Formats: sequence, C-alpha cells, structure tokens
Amino acid sequence: MANTSSAKKAARKIAARTEVNKARRSRMRSFVRKFEEAAAAGDKAAAAEAFKAVEPEIMRAATKGIVHKNTASRKVSRLAARLKAISV
Repeated sequence: MANTSSAKKAARKIAARTEVNKARRSRMRSFVRKFEEAAAAGDKAAAAEAFKAVEPEIMRAATKGIVHKNTASRKVSRLAARLKAISV
C-alpha cells in the first residue's frame, strides 16, 4: 500500500488511466468485431463501411498508447486484406 501522499496520488492516477485505457481498448475491439461480422457475412458494402470506421479507431489507439504502432499497422493491413478478399 502507498505510504506517501505522492504515492497515493500516483495510485489514484494509475487507476483512473487504467479505466480510460480499458474503455479505449474495448471501443477498438468493438469496431474490429463489427468489421469481422460484416466480413463473415460476405457483405462487401457493410464491410467497406466498417473498415472506414475501424481503421482510424485502431490508429487512434496506437496514438494513445493502447497498442503499439506496428501492431496497429499490422491489424489494419490484415483487415484490408480481408476486405479485398471479399470483393473478389
């Protein structure tokens, strides 16, 4: 347990940031899930619309430090490949 006042404040800040980060991670995953569902259904139009929404959401998560920049780029690349495969 934190003993000093600064350590107690740090613990409060960490708890608050954790909540924000959880919300952001959950939001990103929700957008990815919507894309995955549209892609699984084979609906090209819905998948394209979902991709337009998920790509900036993933990159925003990378900017905020939720995921690493390269991880975000890899996820976007794989989603784009899935979208392209649907349209064929």
